[in-house]
Amino acid sequence: MGVLDGLWHLLNFFAPALAVGVLAASATKLLWWKELRSVGWSRLAAWAVAGSAAALLAGLLWTGRDGKMVTYAAMVVACAVSLGWAAFGRRPG
Repeated sequence: MGVLDGLWHLLNFFAPALAVGVLAASATKLLWWKELRSVGWSRLAAWAVAGSAAALLAGLLWTGRDGKMVTYAAMVVACAVSLGWAAFGRRPG
């Protein structure tokens, strides 16, 4: 496998985390727009994508394969937890 093939594999591995994180952050910002007026969309998206990516990596290490349904379920839960923390967790001020 060449460098370009490896890069495509890596990008395709993290694509679901990016998609779920961005969509979840957008939906959260739309649903709770009054409560989250002071929280930036980029902060929500960064936390959601990071939580989703961490769950994908953990699922790959735990199951030994990519694309298992338990990994995707864990990704959704991790996204929700990290998004909830970023949106409604302790904020200064």
